[in-house]
Amino acid sequence: MRAQKHDSSKPPLILIHGFGASIEHWRNNIPVLSRDRTVYALDLLGFGASRKADTNYSVALWVEQVYDFWRTFIRQPVVLVGNSIGSLVCMTAAATYPEMVEGIVMLSLPDVSIRQAALPKWLLPIVTGLENAIASPPLLKTIFKVVRRPNIVRRWAGVAYIERSAVTDELIDILSSPAQDEGAAQTFCNLFKSVRLPEFSPAATAILPKLEIPMLLVWGRQDCMVPFAIAPVLASLNSKIKFVEMENAGHCPHDEYPDKFNTILLEWLDAHFERATNVENLKIERIQNIIEEAS
Repeated sequence: MRAQKHDSSKPPLILIHGFGASIEHWRNNIPVLSRDRTVYALDLLGFGASRKADTNYSVALWVEQVYDFWRTFIRQPVVLVGNSIGSLVCMTAAATYPEMVEGIVMLSLPDVSIRQAALPKWLLPIVTGLENAIASPPLLKTIFKVVRRPNIVRRWAGVAYIERSAVTDELIDILSSPAQDEGAAQTFCNLFKSVRLPEFSPAATAILPKLEIPMLLVWGRQDCMVPFAIAPVLASLNSKIKFVEMENAGHCPHDEYPDKFNTILLEWLDAHFERATNVENLKIERIQNIIEEAS
């Protein structure tokens, strides 16, 4: 979406949704964020209105998708904003293509090592065994026919969202409609298989310390999907991370409390990117004054 009052000095934003969501998940953010800057939002392959491809899904695959989009349509440094798996894509893209990324915003950042750290060692083989038992495509497709029903999706949303008023009919339609697309059942099977593999995503603990760009980490204190307890640990990995916790918020704080999140994001953007822009403008102005005086 083009800015209503476009300011070319402000880096564009690319919004990247989380697991099971789509570009519509940013419907309460885009109108505000695009008032004076260009905002893009993508459906990651396999989600939303994108093709439900029969492929091996990974964060690396989605990073390449984002990079191809950037290289084709933008070609200037951007700020990536992601929720959940989308935040993993943002982080990995910043490490893989630093020329593309000027800053990243991560909402509820998962880490592939969480399960190993969170579960007792004796429980891991049991969990793995249960996963393997239901991993056959015929069984998974049967399960998928059940979990894609709007009433089941509403229950899952009730776990992800603490603010019950945010679980609207519109939200349920956004989350459940793509599951009716052709190929959606096979995509579900592929995703179930992929997310269990170590190579699905690099560990956040390995990448975050290496990044040298401004980063904003936002987390709902009542997040039931990715425990809030790991947030301070991740935030401590790099001094360039600004950590903001949101009270009474769950896994999708940008949609539960869009006004509050929009304010947090815009203030962070102004603090980290407007200042640099102003310095450059002053340099240009001084150079122009020197040229004028010399002539």
